[in-house]
Amino acid sequence: MRARSALFDVYGGHLRQRGGAATIAALVRLLEPLDFAPPAVRTAVSRTVRQGWLEPVRLPDGPGYAMTPRAETRLDEAAARIYRTRPSTWDGRWHVVVLDEAPNREVRERVAPSLQLLGYGSLGPVTWIAPRPSPELRGVLAAEGVGASVFLGEHEGEPSDLAARAWDLAELGADYARFVAEWEPVVSAVDGGSPPVAFAASQRFLHAWRKFLFRDPGLPDELLPAGWAGTGAAAFFDRHTGRLAGAAREFVDDCLAPAGAREAQESG
Repeated sequence: MRARSALFDVYGGHLRQRGGAATIAALVRLLEPLDFAPPAVRTAVSRTVRQGWLEPVRLPDGPGYAMTPRAETRLDEAAARIYRTRPSTWDGRWHVVVLDEAPNREVRERVAPSLQLLGYGSLGPVTWIAPRPSPELRGVLAAEGVGASVFLGEHEGEPSDLAARAWDLAELGADYARFVAEWEPVVSAVDGGSPPVAFAASQRFLHAWRKFLFRDPGLPDELLPAGWAGTGAAAFFDRHTGRLAGAAREFVDDCLAPAGAREAQESG
C-alpha cells in the first residue's frame, strides 16, 4: 500500500462522513498504524494537493486538508461500488463511449485505467461500454484532450455475451475466490480489542478489495455467470468490515479529537 492510496482510503472510508477534512497532525496519527512515517504522509499529501484531490484549509486545531469537489465525486462513486449502495436495476441499455480516434500509446496508458476505474470495459481500440453512465466521464476525457461520442444503446444480441467480451469474467471470478481464500485467515485473526490494530487491518483489507474497482464494473445479476464468486466475496468483505468497524471508528475518533481532549484522555 502506498501512502497516497492509504490517504484516499482514509478520506473515503472515514473522513468523508466527518466533514471531509483533517489536520496534517491527525493524518500522521491515522497512518501511523499502517507504518507510514510522518515525512511519507506529508509527501503524499503534497502530491495529492498538486493533483487536485485535496486543498489546504484552516481548521480549529491547525492547518489541514479538505477534499476538493472532484475528490468527493470520485470517492462517492467508488464507495457506491465498494459497498454496493447503488440500486441494481438495469434497463437493458449500455452507456457507450466511442473515441473520436485511437489515442497514442502514452495517452491510452493513462485513459484506459481511468475508464476501467469508472466501470467501463473495452470492446476495441475506441469503443467502451458500461452498465451505467459515470458522472466523471466527461472530466476524464477532457483532461486528456480526448473527444468522444457518448450515448445509451441496446445490444442486438445476448447482453451477457457482450459483457463477456468487455470483461474477463472467468478470470475475475477466480480472483474473487482467491481473495477470500487469502484473506480469511488474515482478517479472522483480528478482533476489536486494539483499535489501532483493527483500524490497520480494516484499511489493508479495504485496500486489497478496492483493487477490484479497476476490474469489476458492478454488472447486474442477469449479466453475470451462474454461481458468481463475486457475490460471496462481497458478503465476506461486508461481514469482516462490519465486525471491525466499531474499533476502527474509535481509533479514527481519537485521532481527530482536539488536542486538549487527547491530552486529557492520556493524562487521565
